[in-house]
Amino acid sequence: MLYREAGDFKTSYVEDSQTFPIAFDRYRYWAVLLVAFLVIPLVIDDYWANAVFVPFLIYAIAAIGLNILVGYCGQVSLGTGGFMAVGAYACYKLMTAFPDISIVIHVILAGGITAAVGALFGLPSLRIKGFYLAVATLAAQFFLVWLFNKVSWFYNYSASGQISAPERSVFGIAVTGAQVAPWAQYMICLVFCTVSAIIARNLTRGSTGRKWMAIRDMDIAAEIIGVNPLRAKLSAFAVSSFFVGISGALFFAVYLGAVEVGEAFGIQKSFLVLFMIIIGGLGSIFGSFAGAAFMVLLPVALKVVGVDWLGFPTDTVAHFQLVIVGALIMIFLIAEPHGLAQLWRLTKEKLRLWPFPY
Repeated sequence: MLYREAGDFKTSYVEDSQTFPIAFDRYRYWAVLLVAFLVIPLVIDDYWANAVFVPFLIYAIAAIGLNILVGYCGQVSLGTGGFMAVGAYACYKLMTAFPDISIVIHVILAGGITAAVGALFGLPSLRIKGFYLAVATLAAQFFLVWLFNKVSWFYNYSASGQISAPERSVFGIAVTGAQVAPWAQYMICLVFCTVSAIIARNLTRGSTGRKWMAIRDMDIAAEIIGVNPLRAKLSAFAVSSFFVGISGALFFAVYLGAVEVGEAFGIQKSFLVLFMIIIGGLGSIFGSFAGAAFMVLLPVALKVVGVDWLGFPTDTVAHFQLVIVGALIMIFLIAEPHGLAQLWRLTKEKLRLWPFPY
């Protein structure tokens, strides 16, 4: 048996309710963190940073935010790309207006601004739900993209309409600009991603998370037992938008460096993050990471296999990607609605008894 529970005793309520109650899980968790913080920065290069690790970490933060809203609170949202744009443009304005303040503060403040905007657009959730709420958030997506395109103040009256991240450093190490090292890009995204995951995990395990899940399961019954729908829904929109805004700020400042809102934060970005949590698993922090990893690694794997090994044209491989993602979404929605997270959970249950049948 790989998961050996013999002798793994719990002597307090805290130990019994911890995130990883089995010792093997805890050791694996710390091993992953050690590799992520101490090994990968030493060997990472520009290709792995820009093609795999940095987008994975940024999309994981966005998926965590959307999963809080959709998976834990049950509120449908198709405006993730627009809220990422709010975080990006808020970070840009803060970076240009206050150049002497650390970019870490700018990213956090950009998340706070996005949380306020998200709570504002979450007000319709108090009256509508389901398809109508999806349409309302979709309208927010198009409105925000239109706003950042038409109001030149947001991009400092630039003739091109693009925003470019100024060079900024943390502890004397450049994290934005053309001369940034791959490991520096990776580390700042890793720190934000780790802290975001820890905060989200604790929120969803506490009283706030239980209120969100009560609203998701049946909002009328939740209100009867004392859950305030106004606070629960708006807090879910605010917290979700906070994480999405942080991901948008990092996506602009650290990853791309320069963006145009229609290309970088269009409706396809909203669907991409939504696909991540559907495939990864709704209502699961691990599912957010699994879905982000799958959607980031899939085009890289298809390019290596389809283009480099088999010699297929690039456009054909791109079509294959759409077909695979669409097929997996249908399969998961029909056969396993909880996605990769549930498959991993079932695998662990089997490993706890292997090689015994039951």
